[in-house]
Amino acid sequence: MNGETSLDQPALTCESVRFRLHRSMATNRYEDAHVSADADIAEDVEIAAGAVIYDGVRIGTRSRIGSCVIHAGTELGENCLVEDFAVLGKRPRLREGSSAAGTQIGRLAIEAGVTVCCGAVVYAGAQVGERVIIGDQAQVREGSRIGGRSVVGRASCVDFAARVGSGVLIQTGVYVTGGSVVEDDVFLGPGVVTTNDHAMGRHAPGEPLLGPTFRRACRVGGGAVLVPGVEIGEEAFVAAGALVTKDVAARAVVLGVPARVIRQVTDDDLIENWS
Repeated sequence: MNGETSLDQPALTCESVRFRLHRSMATNRYEDAHVSADADIAEDVEIAAGAVIYDGVRIGTRSRIGSCVIHAGTELGENCLVEDFAVLGKRPRLREGSSAAGTQIGRLAIEAGVTVCCGAVVYAGAQVGERVIIGDQAQVREGSRIGGRSVVGRASCVDFAARVGSGVLIQTGVYVTGGSVVEDDVFLGPGVVTTNDHAMGRHAPGEPLLGPTFRRACRVGGGAVLVPGVEIGEEAFVAAGALVTKDVAARAVVLGVPARVIRQVTDDDLIENWS
């Protein structure tokens, strides 16, 4: 993201209170977390010292909140874990004319059983499905969607308006560019890079960006690079370090720079035989 726009951030009101952890013993109170009086926190939620929780936040039962920041309007389902230094509900700061400017920004919705690890940032307007794990220092941008049981690895980015299905494994240091579509059960190896702009910023205002499409259960090896708009077919296999410049057919195995087909994925290697 380049440049800045001014975005108002609601401050803790004067009615904000120190959170007292609800425990069976009244004398065992937990202090030094700052929680807005307008936040809706289930009684059995644990909140660590140093946490800051703004107006309108909702946190479901049995969740555990570390020393993190949760901005206004964020909703967490039951049994979630948010680790230290995570930031939830961050508003984007965009340069003038940014392609992300048209992305609708509403509440951040996080479903039950989600883990947000240390230092991760999940933006307002994102939706995160149940039992997702968002790794340390990962970024999930506004307007993105992540389906249940998926993993976003350490220092990976799911950019604005990207769609990630269920059961997806995104390894360490992956960049899923804005507008990408990642269907269910896809595997993206460490350091995979996707792109969405052939002109690298020199296009007419409003011209749509073209993120790649990953069809169900395809696999992409570490360090592969995909040019804008390519489609990786269902159950296809892209070898590590490949440069994908054109569509890859379903079940094709490709490698090289540029990537070329060398064989087909065998029946024995289909996902239903490994689930």
